Amino acid sequence: MKNKVWLICLLVSGSAFAQGVAPATTREINQLFAALKNSNCEFSRNGSWYSAPKASEHLQRKYDYLQKKGLVTSTESFIELAATKSSMSGKPYEVRCGGAAAVPSQSWFTGKLRALRKGTPASGS
Repeated sequence: MKNKVWLICLLVSGSAFAQGVAPATTREINQLFAALKNSNCEFSRNGSWYSAPKASEHLQRKYDYLQKKGLVTSTESFIELAATKSSMSGKPYEVRCGGAAAVPSQSWFTGKLRALRKGTPASGS
């Protein structure tokens, strides 16, 4: 009987980690991916500039990895853990839109998230 109780406790505690990201968070992150992908911006990673669709693909892979590890708990944690700097070099990511100066990607994504939450479109530069 004692073993059954321990097994149930173990399964219940393990399921808390397997629940994944809240639907609202997933929706916001997907909207941020779309905003980047559909922008006319470029994305700097480790000293090289990439198109917005390529950058979106890269960040999607990072997000998938972090999500499997249970590390993404909010849209802000996604920005902090996946969209701010290179996991390999530690160099900050940057976003450059049109003729404007490059800005830290964390600022760009945070601005887009703020716009989303206010109900204004987050797509574009």
